[in-house]
Amino acid sequence: MKKELLIAMSMVITVVVMAYIATLGGGLGPLFSDVRPLAKAFLSTTLDPEKPLFTAMSPEAVTAIVWDYRGLDTLFETAVFYLAIIGAIAIYRDVNEKVGLKGSGLGLSKIVRVVTKVLIPINIAIAISIALHGHLTPGGGFQAGAAMAVMPMLLIVVFSRYFLLELKLTKGLALAFRSIGLTGIALTVFLPIIIALVNGVNAYIMQNQMKVNAPVGLPAFIGNSLISGSLILYNVFEFLAVTFGFSVLFLLLSIEEDIVKDQMRGEVSEH
Repeated sequence: MKKELLIAMSMVITVVVMAYIATLGGGLGPLFSDVRPLAKAFLSTTLDPEKPLFTAMSPEAVTAIVWDYRGLDTLFETAVFYLAIIGAIAIYRDVNEKVGLKGSGLGLSKIVRVVTKVLIPINIAIAISIALHGHLTPGGGFQAGAAMAVMPMLLIVVFSRYFLLELKLTKGLALAFRSIGLTGIALTVFLPIIIALVNGVNAYIMQNQMKVNAPVGLPAFIGNSLISGSLILYNVFEFLAVTFGFSVLFLLLSIEEDIVKDQMRGEVSEH
């Protein structure tokens, strides 16, 4: 008991000290100073129809910076994330997720199941909202995908992984939707170049709105709805890729350890 209390007190003290250093101690710099010139430049060009060559046409500065101003950085960061997923899939490549114990009595209590069934539609609605409004409000494709990936994880914990198999949410299906998301990101990356080649003009990779000497621009509006050109496309496709990328990992990690060991040794058996 004394050991657990000492550990808890140490953690509390560490958090308090770090919070003080980061805020009142000046670790984050002046908290109440004027906006820095670089921040002013970003904020003044994220959404400014009067400067068509210097705007991302998005009121959400973070999304504009992530997928427009420094889009190539984000692209490489995304590639690193999916290479990690590919590594996990490679390790489990010979494991059949459909082998294992099936029957009643799996999962948690009925109360937990009912509450989960109520929460799942809310979870889906919030995740989709974050993806579709990521160019307008805080959020985006990765955040929306992480929120949506909570759903398969909950279903695995509350109902068991066999419940997902009954819903046909298998590794193969998740990989298919993940591939659709990654393909969509790739197409959006090269879409300005394709449009430019068709029209015989110049364009840049990952270009969103028109730029100097590159008169290609993806539509900022559909009707009266602001979609911010390529930004909504990146968010939607990233949402798909992240959702089903995490889903693949959850499905693989939920397979019973003894089944994984047997199959990796070539001793596949139905339980």
